Amino acid sequence: MHKLQCGLLVMAAVGLLAGSALASKIEISDPKGDDYGPGSYVYPTDAVYTPGSFDLTDFVFEVDGDNATIECTVGAKLEDPWRMGTGFSVQMIFVFIDNAPGGFTETPPGLNVKIDASTAWDVCVILSPQTMARVQQEVDAKAGAMASSIIVPNRVRGKRSTIEARFKADQLGGTGDISTWKYQVFMQSNEGFPAGGDLLTRKVNEFEGQHRFGGGTDFDCDPHVMDILGDQDQLKDYKCNPDGTVGWLATVKLVSP
Repeated sequence: MHKLQCGLLVMAAVGLLAGSALASKIEISDPKGDDYGPGSYVYPTDAVYTPGSFDLTDFVFEVDGDNATIECTVGAKLEDPWRMGTGFSVQMIFVFIDNAPGGFTETPPGLNVKIDASTAWDVCVILSPQTMARVQQEVDAKAGAMASSIIVPNRVRGKRSTIEARFKADQLGGTGDISTWKYQVFMQSNEGFPAGGDLLTRKVNEFEGQHRFGGGTDFDCDPHVMDILGDQDQLKDYKCNPDGTVGWLATVKLVSP
């Protein structure tokens, strides 16, 4: 083949690769009706927690040039009863991404779940209806060494049944195409008055209350998560000691698209 033709083919291939790197999208679906944590959790009794509000059904992640977008769809129409001004009120979502060697197995305080070391997370994106300033303040005060790896998006909005977050793609770091990364989503609830060092998360108790999930324990050893991507049975393997301390926390893996 002529050298010029060969050179043009190489340039075309590089151009195609560059174009694909500028715009990439992954989608992961999750079964409906599994918003019960390890199997026994129930919603708070207040009417604002409508059935399906914490039932994750679809996760979409897209990088387009300098911008990144996350979409999480739930099994209920979003409402804003607390007038947060973002189109939703009761949900709070933690998205974990494994996109580089190493990473964290601990999760932000209040979730009571660990990540398996084989898929340790490098980036966590928080989707909250509270202001960016409030969430960032909580992260800085409570997340310790993992704070610098947590992204608080500059835009989070809810519409219909989907909560969308947008932020700059360069915050992600990482290597390789996003289709080679691993992901996990924790469905939690926006708590304006969190207990102790919890990062704006709502607790799960033995019995449900007006603003408390039920079906767990009154100790901080059970997972405070209503739904995740993939195998929900991972949340069942935890132990509370007789004195209420943690025997071990539930450990989950991130999943591939």
